Amino acid sequence: MAEMTPDATVSVAYGTAARQSVVPVQWHRGLTARAALDRSGLLDEYPDIDVDNLVLGIFGRPVSENHRLQPGDRVEIGRPLIRDPREMRWEAVAGGGVVGQKKSD
Repeated sequence: MAEMTPDATVSVAYGTAARQSVVPVQWHRGLTARAALDRSGLLDEYPDIDVDNLVLGIFGRPVSENHRLQPGDRVEIGRPLIRDPREMRWEAVAGGGVVGQKKSD
């Protein structure tokens, strides 16, 4: 059995524009990013997560599903981009604006 460390946890984070969730998961030696995700319950809570094309990260740094976690790590579940950021910048510049700012009339 994996060695448990009392009070050692990792967290698994996922969010949409409407809602964000960060779930603590008990850490043990050998815990992988995917195992933490599976234990978090977020796959049931957010059925829109594409498990076939998972993008996982730790504090913004991409990692594989098999990445072994350390206590205190935060596994982040990425979402696919809705639009290409380069296209958004080009459109904003063409319209005389800046990305993230609405054009005032």
